[in-house]
Amino acid sequence: MLKEKTKAPDFELQDENGVPHKLSDYAGAPLVLYFYPKDDTPGCTTEACSFRDDYSAFEQAHTKIVGVSTDSVESHKKFKNKYGLPFPLLSDPDHKVVEQYEVWAEKRMMGKKYMGILRTTYLIDKDGNIARVFEGVKPAEHSQEVLEAIKQL
Repeated sequence: MLKEKTKAPDFELQDENGVPHKLSDYAGAPLVLYFYPKDDTPGCTTEACSFRDDYSAFEQAHTKIVGVSTDSVESHKKFKNKYGLPFPLLSDPDHKVVEQYEVWAEKRMMGKKYMGILRTTYLIDKDGNIARVFEGVKPAEHSQEVLEAIKQL
């Protein structure tokens, strides 16, 4: 994982509509950059819907939310529309950004090893520095945990 109090790496990825987003687009306000394994799976849906349900609290804190996975633009569009997610989902099919942010790693499920995204969130401050790193995220509680951390900025 990248360390707190270091500069967050810039990136450029397309959202669910094919519109490019860069980290620098979010300068001047806090950003929740959350990495999740796969669209429309139980944990990822719980996490995304928690951010959706708390979205007004993030807006009140002048904080943007962006989700990132290796799923396609088309997959993100279906996922976002199905659950009414009010924030962009960025597609990283080439694993460039997930590797930059050190969340692409070997995982295990039922004794099998595979490469995938470690569910991780970076809270980036208004100056583009990593203020907080959340690893081993519990999807149902995570949105509230991030809101509490924003109060410390």
